Amino acid sequence: MTTQLTTEQQLQLHEAAERLRREFDGSLNTETIERFMNDSIDVLLKRASTTMWVPLLAERFTKDRLRSMVRLESDSTALNPSVLFLCVHNAGRSQMAAGWARHLSDGAVDVFSGGSEPADSVNQVAVEAMAEVGVDIGDEIPQPWADEIVRAADVVVTMGCGDACPIFPGKRYVDWELDDPAGKPIEEVRVIRDGLRGRVEGLLAELGVKTAS
Repeated sequence: MTTQLTTEQQLQLHEAAERLRREFDGSLNTETIERFMNDSIDVLLKRASTTMWVPLLAERFTKDRLRSMVRLESDSTALNPSVLFLCVHNAGRSQMAAGWARHLSDGAVDVFSGGSEPADSVNQVAVEAMAEVGVDIGDEIPQPWADEIVRAADVVVTMGCGDACPIFPGKRYVDWELDDPAGKPIEEVRVIRDGLRGRVEGLLAELGVKTAS
């Protein structure tokens, strides 16, 4: 399916694969890294309305999947807790929640996010609202979820994706009922942002993670 991509995009994918091989060297073998990279590209190309962001998104999506595989193959007692935030478009609520979790845990939690029907870009009003409180989600790109990411998460937080959210027996799920920031003015998105902070702080406390100010 990479024939849909330009020569430059294929070069970008090759360079991304090399970066991932270096990063995960010693944790996963080359065949596993290549297999996940190729599968991620196929998944994204089937969904993409444009191929513009496929190389960058493929690298990020593959990296999250490989991080999950490392977790699944490691001693769980030696790992940081992990949380996966899921919504429909991975453009508003889940991105804001993930931003809060990364910021408040100061790296003490492995954070993932995804959507059942990923949008083309993150909600810019959500980006602006988060930037007001010093949390940068402007470089994030909506992406789908993957089975291994769900399996590797200690807690899966769902927000409005209903039956489209993946269900794995024995996994801890938490459902947060929150308004979708899509189409809302920044005044209303600020309320959602602040509500998410409180929920994330509560979740981190349950996981025994001390939150940053």
